[in-house]
Amino acid sequence: MPDTLSEATRSEFDRDTSVRLREPGVHDADLSPGWAIGHALNGGYLLAVLGRALGETLPHPDPFTVTAHYLSATAAGPAVVRSGTARAGRTLSTGTASLFQTGADGEETERIRVLATYGDLGALGDDVRTSAKPPIMPPREQCFSTQDNPAGPDATPEIGKRLDLRLDPATCGWAVGAPSGRGEMRGWLGLADGRDADPLSLLMAVDALPPTAFELGLSGWVPTVELTVHVRARPAPGPLRVCVTTANLAGGFLEEDVQIWDSADRLVTQSRQLARAKLD
Repeated sequence: MPDTLSEATRSEFDRDTSVRLREPGVHDADLSPGWAIGHALNGGYLLAVLGRALGETLPHPDPFTVTAHYLSATAAGPAVVRSGTARAGRTLSTGTASLFQTGADGEETERIRVLATYGDLGALGDDVRTSAKPPIMPPREQCFSTQDNPAGPDATPEIGKRLDLRLDPATCGWAVGAPSGRGEMRGWLGLADGRDADPLSLLMAVDALPPTAFELGLSGWVPTVELTVHVRARPAPGPLRVCVTTANLAGGFLEEDVQIWDSADRLVTQSRQLARAKLD
């Protein structure tokens, strides 16, 4: 069966998150190494793959809230997403999905398990009452891109080559050996091929910036344990502003709270994840 997206129209993100329906509730996927950090695939990218399969399973188009538990590291290559509907109402539907990979021994291993509620973001009203404010950042042209990496652009993880990411210099002290200790990361974010953001790509965007652990003076991989994303609106075209903060590192685990703002100054996504930090 052909992929669910037209080869002629999809961007790299769409191609790499595409799924193929094998039978009701079962989708096949080919996970791309282009979204890796080291040997493991980025958790936000994987969440977008699961989100696409759920979007084809549930009767509503848009993710409203998605909670994922990451059970083991996922590598590039074949995978299977099994999904089902828990409840389908008039305005919201809820489903579950799990991503599996088959090992060399022929045994399947569950990598990620998701519970999600979908709706129609286009049907929401425009009444917004909020005390949240967009992050104050320098213009994109004054922020740091992968080309500014002190170790050279080739030192950038594979996922970084798929992104147009410009980091706020105030949150880049870690890159020159002078972390601020504030546990903050901010940046302008888009896809490198120019594809505008949509609700599905927002599931990836919440996990796209370098970890706040770097600004806390830590290094190394920061694997996600659990990630919950709330998509609040369909983003306007243009670059996103992403703000990530950590207030508490304890027992080798930290939280990351994310806000994503679109070009119309709307808060379009919020998330929180629990991650494991490597303590020196």
